[in-house]
This record gives sequence, C-alpha cells and structure tokens, in this order.
Amino acid sequence: MTNNSFVQGLKAGTSIAIGYFPIALTFGLLAKTSGLSIMEATAMSIFVYAGAAQYISLTLISKGVDPILIVLNTFVVNIRHFLMTAALNEKMQSDKKWLKGMYAFGITDESFSVLATQKQDKIRTPFAFGVVLIAYLSWVVFTAIGHVIGANLPAFLLAAMSIALYAMFVGLLVPSMRGNRKVVMLALIAAIINGIFYWTQLLSTGWSILVATLASSIFIEIIYARKKNVRHSKQSERSLS
Repeated sequence: MTNNSFVQGLKAGTSIAIGYFPIALTFGLLAKTSGLSIMEATAMSIFVYAGAAQYISLTLISKGVDPILIVLNTFVVNIRHFLMTAALNEKMQSDKKWLKGMYAFGITDESFSVLATQKQDKIRTPFAFGVVLIAYLSWVVFTAIGHVIGANLPAFLLAAMSIALYAMFVGLLVPSMRGNRKVVMLALIAAIINGIFYWTQLLSTGWSILVATLASSIFIEIIYARKKNVRHSKQSERSLS
C-alpha cells in the first residue's frame, strides 16, 4: 500500500515536472549569463527550490547586492509557504515531524495545488513524497541542463539572453493580474515605491525591492481590511433596520 501510494504520487506530480521543464531550463541558462557556475546554479535549485525567488536572486546577484539582503528578499517572497504548509498540514495523515518537514520543503504553489485538491480525507505521506520528489528532481536536473546549454551558446547570444530575465518576470506577473484588481494595485504600488527609491538613490537595489514589497503589501491589506469593515458595518445596519 505504501509503495502504491508513492507511485500514485509520482504520477500525480508528473504534470508539475513537465511544467517545470522550460522554467528550470531557462533559469539554468540565465544563471550562466549572470555569472554563476553550474555548481552554484544547481546548488541554488537544490537548497532554495523556489522559482520566483531564484529569478529575483539572479538580478540581485548580478547587481552585487549584499547576500544578507538577497536572503531577506527570498524570505519575503516565499513567506506564503508558511500559510500553504500550515493549511496542508490539516489534510495530511499524522506522521513524524521530521518526515513532514522533509516533504514540506518540497511544497511549491504547484505541488500545494495538487495535494490540496485530493479528494481523500487524509493524504498519505508516501503520496506527498511522490508528488514533491518528481517535481523537485525535474527542477534541479533541468537547471543543470539549462546551464550546460548556456555554456555552449555564443557570447553575443548570452549577452542578449540577459533581457529574458525581465521577460520572465513579466510572464510570471501578467497571468496573476488578470481579473484581480488587488494584484494589479499591489504590483503598481510596489513599482512606484521601488521607482522612487531607484531615482532618488535613497536605498540600494536590495533594500529598495525589500521595502517596496513589504510597504505595498501592508498598504493594500490595510485598504482591503477597511473596505471589509465598512461592508460589514453596512450589512449590520441593514439587518438592524
């Protein structure tokens, strides 16, 4: 039964592994253009394993940002994983904490979606390991392959590929903005704040991104919290009248 659950998890995670193929390949290629060695790029995928954060890190590394700021930015970008794993824990079978910690490391937006949408009341640990393992291996292996491809590209093409990093950010952002006014406002406010810091040179690149991200998130949440309170107040007034 245990082996069967693991195999089922591998099958369920295959779609994630296929989806990671072009993104991880591109990351490996861009890591090469940013000056990272194949060991450094692969190690980042092994130990960080966070797509958006790794892409942001490439930008910060290429600009010579302090490593501590890179770590802080990565933490802020990935803070949602605390919420995802906490929510998923309610759906998982009881097991040893170290086992839960191992597959929790492999939880990404995609693996969370696969596990959270399972119909069974409790998800077995081997199934979770199957899902996260095949996705994790795909990300790491294709990062290395992408770097090898980048190492064999002509120098002028490598230089041109640096623009692909910004295209990738746009590609990640635009789909989430469609039909979601909150995300649009968040992106615009963060861009404005970061732009102000950039042109006035009040903060370095790393601190600018970090402060802009936190400030825009807090500002948007305050606005939406106030709107929610106003809505509840109006509903209460209607019910009393």
